[in-house]
Amino acid sequence: MKHACYIIMAGCLWGIISIFINILNAAGFDSMQCVALRTVFTALILLVYLLVTGRSKLKIRVRDIPFFIGSGLFSIVLFNYCYFESIELIGGSAVPALLLYTAPIFVMIMSAIFFRERITGKKIAALILTFAGLGFVTGAFTGGSVISMKALILGLGSGFGYALYSIFGKFLVDKYDALTITFYTFLVAAVGAVPISGVGGQMGLLTEPKTLLAAVGLALLSTVLPFLLYTKGLAHVEAGRASVLATVEPFVAAVVGALFFREQFTVSKIVGMALIIGAIVYLNAGKPAEIED
Repeated sequence: MKHACYIIMAGCLWGIISIFINILNAAGFDSMQCVALRTVFTALILLVYLLVTGRSKLKIRVRDIPFFIGSGLFSIVLFNYCYFESIELIGGSAVPALLLYTAPIFVMIMSAIFFRERITGKKIAALILTFAGLGFVTGAFTGGSVISMKALILGLGSGFGYALYSIFGKFLVDKYDALTITFYTFLVAAVGAVPISGVGGQMGLLTEPKTLLAAVGLALLSTVLPFLLYTKGLAHVEAGRASVLATVEPFVAAVVGALFFREQFTVSKIVGMALIIGAIVYLNAGKPAEIED
């Protein structure tokens, strides 16, 4: 139970990310600059942590650098930009968080392509449930447009980018500690995001205590800490069940959206959310619950 709570706590911390993004947007940082801030501060925090707890985890092989480039640039930068941009465009956090959680479906499709994993009847059913959920969330089934096509593409882009982390991670997970993978992923992401974001010219905004705290909170409370909690939970909870427990994130994001963004919830949105979350739960149903100590 304790380890399951770690994963739920991680999902809750991921769910409050829009609070920090909202503060940074209001201060003058755009979505890509928020990506740069998140990756830089996260890489710095993890570097300090690894220098104190285990410097050996900083060693990697040169031939594996392309995989870190993939996980850093094509996953982290892409998914963070799409996610932050969709939060700003939609003006709330529940729907972007929900669209981010289409990632398991993208993982299923890409795993079939790249790793020749079987697409079973259960996976197809989960895919149908997801598309049905998207239809309700966007208003396509009710005749009303809840979110724009651009917002939908950005939201799905965040799910696709997030899914890429699992794909590139498959090439690294047997070779390195999870902290090593995360550190170099965010380091590469920072190296890629900083030059194209123009965040250097905005660093003066961080002299405002509220803005600086938001940047640190984004990295520490919604990135490093939930990652450590999720990893600790995974030591005793099967990965499939962990991914289901982490779906508390969209619900926390919905509460945040209602409290901080006055986000409106229609019946169509609620039905769509239920279908997509149901697809994720169904996709992982019947898997072992706990890993033996």
